[in-house]
Amino acid sequence: MAIRVIGATGLARDLGHWRNGDGTDGTPRKSARPAYLALAEGIRLLIHDGRAPLGIALPSERDLASTLGVSRTTVTSTYALLREHGYLITRQGSRSTVALPPAVAHDGTRAARGILATMSTGAAPAVDLTYAAMTAPPEMEEAYSVALQGIPSYLGTHGMDPVGILPLREALARRYTERGLPTSADQILVTLGAQHGLRLLLNVLASTAGRVLIDHPTYPNAIEAIRDVGARPVPVPLRLEDPAAAWDLDGLRSAARQTAASLAYLVPDHNNPTGFLMDDAARAELAAIARDTRMLLIIDESMADLTLGTTPPVTPVAAFAKGSEVVTIGSASKSFWGGLRVGWIRTSESLITRLLGIRATVDLGTPVMDQLAAVHLLENADPILDRRRAQLRGQREALLEAMAEELPGWYVLPGVGGMSVWAQLPTPVSTALAATAPNHGVLLAAGPRFGVQGAFERFLRLPYTSPEPELRRAVTAIATAYATLGPQAGDSLQPLTCY
Repeated sequence: MAIRVIGATGLARDLGHWRNGDGTDGTPRKSARPAYLALAEGIRLLIHDGRAPLGIALPSERDLASTLGVSRTTVTSTYALLREHGYLITRQGSRSTVALPPAVAHDGTRAARGILATMSTGAAPAVDLTYAAMTAPPEMEEAYSVALQGIPSYLGTHGMDPVGILPLREALARRYTERGLPTSADQILVTLGAQHGLRLLLNVLASTAGRVLIDHPTYPNAIEAIRDVGARPVPVPLRLEDPAAAWDLDGLRSAARQTAASLAYLVPDHNNPTGFLMDDAARAELAAIARDTRMLLIIDESMADLTLGTTPPVTPVAAFAKGSEVVTIGSASKSFWGGLRVGWIRTSESLITRLLGIRATVDLGTPVMDQLAAVHLLENADPILDRRRAQLRGQREALLEAMAEELPGWYVLPGVGGMSVWAQLPTPVSTALAATAPNHGVLLAAGPRFGVQGAFERFLRLPYTSPEPELRRAVTAIATAYATLGPQAGDSLQPLTCY
């Protein structure tokens, strides 16, 4: 299969002000560095940030030189420097492809949870920022009480319904219809959460070694689910500097064509971890891309209820489909409570039939009590969600205030919703920070967990789902841990040879 190639125009756009700085924050800064070194540094940071995914080929020297308005010698020297530092691999007869040096090639998945057991007696419990999930609302107890009253009518059955109870499927269908996507109960399959729904879909739709396009960054458990079925996640970077147009639809179309991907897993409703939201115009184009490339979209709406600003409501992506090119998964876990393991898939009846054939080998249905509780919560969702959104807004503000005070060199661009911010560190030390942070009272998920092959060493997901005092304590702990790392070797490229 042909190697994916990043276009010279796209690379130039992402580099930004590369002559005057690192090119990633849009702030020009004067620099006396040679042009080739400044350009190499800009590309290196794009690699660490996941904007130039591993394995993708860079533009030809001639094309990049022409686009940037520099000499070909400058680009040749740039590529040579990146190659010597391990950021490019060049094989005879093929293009130079992006890589990471062995010293930084890791996935950031090894969490240092064991440190909790060795913390000194009397120390405050560590603040756990590895989860983006809230505690249950007061109505949760009432929901289960109502469910207990309704359970007798199901006790005369075997209680195993792989499709889901009709009241819940009807309630979900009504909510979709109210959002502009006419839906019937027969188009709903109830699952054990959105992750379970994604895994069922991948088992049916993904082929071994097949390509699945993903947002980059994205939900880490989705990446693992794709890999577990033998498929390969193909990253399409989000434009972190432009939340209003974060999804690179041209890049998505190009990646679909170059890789022949038959599936894409995308989170356009408050992307986890950035909180970015795709507008309706982009959703319509996304559906058109799926049709044009014959690619099926799996749209994760787990965070759809958590818009925190004044952004106008958006339409479900599936409403722009003209056939069955869009499948939607959702969950009650983010909206109401992580312990409520109720999710759903909205798709065609024919695909549901295929999914049921696979499901019988995995589980026999979602617990009836949980489904009945979900029905009650959905019927009373508006006041519950209004209160939870207000709580998240307050906690997000507290987190941002604390970061401005204690981590002034960090760059944070909050999305319009969701449960976390995606923070950019001044140096690529996310994994090292996650490893040392438990010693100072906070557990972190390193940036590379949200990407593939070691990307996002300069980023950290920070959920704001904890109470405000805990968030402030967490930021103090992060600042202390970050200070202990000191100056990092390899923060910038230095020429290994003279050109």
